[in-house]
Amino acid sequence: MLPFIDGATLAGPVNVESEMTPSLLRFILGASRSGKSRYAESLAAASGLPVKYIATYATDGADEEMRQRIAVHRNRRPHDWQTIENRFDLRNQVVESEGSLLLVDSVTLWLSYHFVHQRAPESILAELQEALDLALELRRTVILVSDELGGGLAPPTSDGRVFRDLSGSANQLIARSATKVEVVVAGLPLVLKGE
Repeated sequence: MLPFIDGATLAGPVNVESEMTPSLLRFILGASRSGKSRYAESLAAASGLPVKYIATYATDGADEEMRQRIAVHRNRRPHDWQTIENRFDLRNQVVESEGSLLLVDSVTLWLSYHFVHQRAPESILAELQEALDLALELRRTVILVSDELGGGLAPPTSDGRVFRDLSGSANQLIARSATKVEVVVAGLPLVLKGE
């Protein structure tokens, strides 16, 4: 059983083996403009590995303001990083990442892409869990960036509340699988799990 939004428990074994190995699966959480992306990018740059940057925003629907944001993100990345855009098959990207660090920014936008394409939340979470399990099994080096939603008022629409709950469930699922979890506040990382 997968963790999901209405009080269901987090089922499934915790990967104890991953706790004894180097940080293969790192999870960076934070609010909007917290510095989480810059922090994740700095970790990727310091890794010494080739970087595959998975930009999870569907660029075909971007308005002018969003195109400018995308340009800022693109220009800030080192030129030798491979940027992958408009691809939302996370499992396959994990498989294809051998020998590289896979930086996924952001899980929230990945969830949003699938949610607006009418996928059931349970199906989205199952796909995410499969990608996480595969990353650990294949010993891939992955950094996942996600927004911490739900700290404010409840969204006024049903879809907004379902998405908030989906995001919270996904973050819990990733945190259980991750070897290291950090939250970034005002540009400063705080360790929640791992060393």
